Amino acid sequence: MRRLRWLNEHTPEEPFPSADQALADPNGLLAVGGDLSPERLLAAYRNGIFPWYGEGQPILWWSPDPRGVFLPGDFHVSRSLRRRLNQTRMTVTLDTEFEAVMAGCAAPRPDQDGTWITREMIAAYTELHHLGCAHSAEVWLEGELVGGVYGVALNGAFFGESMFSRMEDASKIGLTWLMAQLWRWGFTLFDCQMGNPHLARLGVREIPRSDYLARLQQALERTHRPPPWHLDADLDPVAEHRRQEGT
Repeated sequence: MRRLRWLNEHTPEEPFPSADQALADPNGLLAVGGDLSPERLLAAYRNGIFPWYGEGQPILWWSPDPRGVFLPGDFHVSRSLRRRLNQTRMTVTLDTEFEAVMAGCAAPRPDQDGTWITREMIAAYTELHHLGCAHSAEVWLEGELVGGVYGVALNGAFFGESMFSRMEDASKIGLTWLMAQLWRWGFTLFDCQMGNPHLARLGVREIPRSDYLARLQQALERTHRPPPWHLDADLDPVAEHRRQEGT
């Protein structure tokens, strides 16, 4: 019988249990407790594990099965999204307002009761950002932040954490540009953690955890380092996604 591992908050070097020891119900719950130190967080991501919990709960660590991912060539730029990209006055940047993007993702939403992005989470991921491991894409309209995406990058893997929109399609536009740039840099895995109808329309695939862990290991073995996090001046996101489809 599988049991949850309780982690000691004072020993961030404590190893996580193997992801395949996660519970089936609730799907993927693996461990409880610990802390959100950079050491613990990066060890979690390297092992296909992520934190997800609510205000007032202990830290909960997850590795669900199946896993939602994008691989190069998966992202679907629909006709309507392509028109929006061609016609919009929205612009996209990388790593210019990380904390503001996290705050946008944490803001209350009509379809949600509370948020899992607590002040503790914002502080922890901001520290990862300062260490060069967490990154954001910002979507702007006339100088106002109207959407964004943030996540963690390790070698050839990007772990998408959350995104938000204050205007229609703003988060889709940010994700389209971010993922196109990641593929151009040679990333091979964009982890969405769990699929949902919104991501399904964009082409996310759900794969068995065992397959995900094998792909994650391959991505982590890539030793390239991307240049400073900004969009290439000649990047055409639609063309880049089409190019990936043909490789």
